[in-house]
Amino acid sequence: MNAEFKSVLATDCGSTTTKAILIEKVDGQWRQTWRGEAPTTVEAPFEDVTRGVLNAAMEVQELSGRQLVEDGGIKSPDVGGQGVDMYISTSSAGGGLQIVVGGVVRSMTAESAMRAALGAGAIVMDAFATNDKRKPHEQIERIRQLRPDMILLAGGIDGGTRKHVVALAEMVAAARPRTRLGGGFNLPIIYAGNTEVRPDVQRLLGGLSDLSMTDNVRPVMEREDLTGARDTIHDLFMEHVMAQAPGYDKLMGWTDVPIMPTPGAVGLIMQTIARQRGINIVGVDIGGATTDVFSVFDGAFNRTVSANLGMSYSVSNVLAEAGLPAILRWVPFHIDEKGLRNRIGNKMIRPTTIPETLEELKVEQAIAREALRLAFIQHKEFAVSLRGVQKERTIADAFRQTGSGDSLVKMMDLDLIVGSGGVLSHAPRRVQSMRMMIDSFQPEGVTELAVDSIFMMPHLGVLSTVDEVAATEVFERDCLIFLGSCISASGEALPAKPIMRVQGTLKGETIDRSLGFGELHLLEASREDVFDVTITPLQGGVDVGSGPGKAHRAKAKGGVVGICLDTRGRPIVVPEGVERVPSVQRWAGALGEYPEGVA
Repeated sequence: MNAEFKSVLATDCGSTTTKAILIEKVDGQWRQTWRGEAPTTVEAPFEDVTRGVLNAAMEVQELSGRQLVEDGGIKSPDVGGQGVDMYISTSSAGGGLQIVVGGVVRSMTAESAMRAALGAGAIVMDAFATNDKRKPHEQIERIRQLRPDMILLAGGIDGGTRKHVVALAEMVAAARPRTRLGGGFNLPIIYAGNTEVRPDVQRLLGGLSDLSMTDNVRPVMEREDLTGARDTIHDLFMEHVMAQAPGYDKLMGWTDVPIMPTPGAVGLIMQTIARQRGINIVGVDIGGATTDVFSVFDGAFNRTVSANLGMSYSVSNVLAEAGLPAILRWVPFHIDEKGLRNRIGNKMIRPTTIPETLEELKVEQAIAREALRLAFIQHKEFAVSLRGVQKERTIADAFRQTGSGDSLVKMMDLDLIVGSGGVLSHAPRRVQSMRMMIDSFQPEGVTELAVDSIFMMPHLGVLSTVDEVAATEVFERDCLIFLGSCISASGEALPAKPIMRVQGTLKGETIDRSLGFGELHLLEASREDVFDVTITPLQGGVDVGSGPGKAHRAKAKGGVVGICLDTRGRPIVVPEGVERVPSVQRWAGALGEYPEGVA
């Protein structure tokens, strides 16, 4: 975006709601000024996504006094404060982008293909491989049933195995997969494997599909190259998926840059901020049906989708995966397992309801902790170093490989956690969001926490492809609400003795506190306040950022909540039996999570 641009309208077409924001240059700085939303209209009776876009834009128009809609479209360019210079959009309407991936070895090329698809903003419906436990006919039947938007096929390093890649292509050819949206179109298939096998893949799949060839996602064992596959996925998303969805052909004519899948755009703004600030980030978007987790560590980006962990439609899956005792431990009042099960059952029956009482809110936030915790565990298991690297092995060794690489998610190196989704962004008190994220992600050392105020990260992600400065300025000033920082101790500790000492200056005052095991404390500190702190472990096995038993110097930033001191250990130890409720109530009271006098 060059200097002549001074206004942008951005929309995100979600599965239920279309959200519009107006971004303007105010006094030389980019700011998000107005926002509006309307129901998404991709399904019957409207079957035209642009209706919802125009309705959301008209709400912004009414609030701002700026004309945005003209002749059934978006008014452009900006003339005298009317219209906008640029219109951009993201979309996850119609269930988002759904992909099936395949690779020779599940833990190697198939996993590289999954990373490419997830990074492009897709939901991976299934992954198959030649070392799959399922028999070929079972895999063929599965591909037929799924009806994805596209298939991403990888396998073999360049110059490597041919036989197994050909076997994959033959299996896809036998399945003769069809598109989810129908319409007589051939299914897009992307081949991102051994370049020497391209003629065989063309012979087997060229006549059955809309076949695209791109760079090998694993050209050599020691390196992944996901850019070509991700770019091809984006292009085919526009050409096929969007073109077939009701009204998207018209919407594509309005936008000044290609429409992006919503999760892909969120990942893009995460990568932009991590690169510009030189930090490591973890982000989460918890919804009603799924939870997306993003991370950028030392420039390596990963995204996972926990498709069965959510707060409404998938709440029963959270109960099944976490187990009732795991949810119960976070509830700060006495309730038996039957009572808790009934409350969760009510949410399953009426998934779109929101808590009406304080007790219902506490139960919902307890469930959220487990949904977030489980989604983050899945993410850490997926965000790993490349497998099979720097080890001499035959292809047979690779087929037997089951162990994971080292996780790239290093909690001591984490600088910022960003939360979004209704249960985090719309918690009645910001401190509740902060503690939910601390309990779920269990940050170590000194970590800053923030929430996305109105879920504008998708809008800013697509904006970053045009102007990173504009996207970053709005992200920092208007998108994020900085909650504060968490200072925590990890490692082995004796519960009966002091675990950590904090010394430093905050708001001109000297602070010197020694904390026992299992405590939470809150220091009042605004976003402008920085705690210049020395953290000293008081037990040899405790690590606060510089290694077990070593003192650590840091600068902890405040926020709308403050700075939280956490000595509950890692993993967090929640007392059992009669001690559970008093302990959880004490933690909530120490941070002021609920109205005074109410646990």
